[in-house]
Amino acid sequence: MRLTAWVRGRVQGVGFRWWTRARALELGLVGWARNTTDGRVEVVAEGPRASCTRLLALLRGGDTPGRVDGVVERWSDAKGSVHGFVER
Repeated sequence: MRLTAWVRGRVQGVGFRWWTRARALELGLVGWARNTTDGRVEVVAEGPRASCTRLLALLRGGDTPGRVDGVVERWSDAKGSVHGFVER
């Protein structure tokens, strides 16, 4: 599966992308986390649905760097063209 999540709040400049990368790698996911121009962080993760669901729960869980005010997600089929998990 592919999870695309847009995280809003105080999530830029606080280590949020690094934290997301670490959690994704622990879950065996591939993808990326990047800052957007409107202050959100976009997270794209591919892997088993259960692992993506766990990452989504962690993003919403309140134990992240900074402050998460909300997360919007979109699910789709994995594209399979992503390797590793990087901060963009």
